Amino acid sequence: MQTLTALFLIAVVAGLALQLWLVGRQAAHIITPRNAGPEAFADRITLQDHQKAASYSLARLGVERLDLVLSLVVLLAWTLGGGLNWLDGAISALGLGPLWGGVALIIGTVLIGSLIELPLSIWRTFGIEQRFGFNRTTAAGFIKDKLLGVLLTLVLGVPLIAVILWLMTGAGVYWWLWAWLVWMGFSLFITWAYPIWIAPVFNTFKPLDDASLRARLEALLQRCGFRSNGMFVMDGSRRSAHGNAYFTGFGANKRIVFFDTLLDGLSTDEVEAVLAHELGHFKRRHIVKMLALSAIMSLLGLALLGWLSQQAWFYSGLGVARATPALALALFMFVLPVFAIFFSPLMARLSRRHEFEADDFAAEQTDPRHLISGLVNMYRDNASTLTPDPLYSAFYHSHPPAPVRIAHLSSKITA
Repeated sequence: MQTLTALFLIAVVAGLALQLWLVGRQAAHIITPRNAGPEAFADRITLQDHQKAASYSLARLGVERLDLVLSLVVLLAWTLGGGLNWLDGAISALGLGPLWGGVALIIGTVLIGSLIELPLSIWRTFGIEQRFGFNRTTAAGFIKDKLLGVLLTLVLGVPLIAVILWLMTGAGVYWWLWAWLVWMGFSLFITWAYPIWIAPVFNTFKPLDDASLRARLEALLQRCGFRSNGMFVMDGSRRSAHGNAYFTGFGANKRIVFFDTLLDGLSTDEVEAVLAHELGHFKRRHIVKMLALSAIMSLLGLALLGWLSQQAWFYSGLGVARATPALALALFMFVLPVFAIFFSPLMARLSRRHEFEADDFAAEQTDPRHLISGLVNMYRDNASTLTPDPLYSAFYHSHPPAPVRIAHLSSKITA
């Protein structure tokens, strides 16, 4: 057995064991206090709501276990099981040539992976989400969304992959540097185009028409020195009862988007506080910092791929019979997440720190009690668990646990 093969198998098994252990810890932390919610929330979230959140979280964890095991089986089937070899041979027989055959290989792995994941996606939507009253998607709408996703993958993915593979073949030993420039340009373009060209394919966006709320929010934007291309309400209720709000785009295309379900569940004070939190990410330059970090990580990743693609053992050690740019890219896409899981707490920690900073900014601009009440309403309406396991949260949660976050905001109350 080659060294890479052994390391790969050790990482795969260790990663699965770690994630299943974390899921088990999370389930235990949810089950133990199921009959009594955290005391800090006792007067805001009923025992019935707490138990619903616990049952919902446990149901999602059950699917997560299945997904983890399925992902391992699929990963081994693609690599050491010979799946990539089979697909490469089938596409080579079509005579598409190195470039377009390579594009077909990458797109093929993505589409086949989506088909494998489809049963679990259906169960999440029409099983779990439906059972707990969150799903509002019809079968026709679900199919439409999946088909639109495939179309978008082809429209955006095919040209990008073609350019990357062309650079891998003809741009010399430093092809990865040119590929990085292409990738960053593509990422910036998608961020700019998403609000006006991509998001409207899936949802309807209407300008916020509540005059009093709009005036209140515009005053907040003016105080914070934030300019946007408008405030919009998205028909999130067409698919789900979950609520959310977010910024999208950059430059002249910046938009503030509220789910209609969020506006239905929060007061004007609470909506203003939630927006202040989102503005905190802008004022504390979190978006710029994360973009810079993403640029550095993608550069290092492509440089690593540039080196690995020249090593014969990279292909043979992962069960691939020949060395091509497309196979190198496919293997890298499969293998990178195996090792990335061990570093996920670092990214989660950074994200949670940003959330605390955004909360601090919101507490400066609005009454922190309004953000607290808004968050509690969102925890209740979204059936979010109030008792997560600290280690599970450290690996998977981009936001601080509910009790920690509420306690932090409560410390900001001055009167």
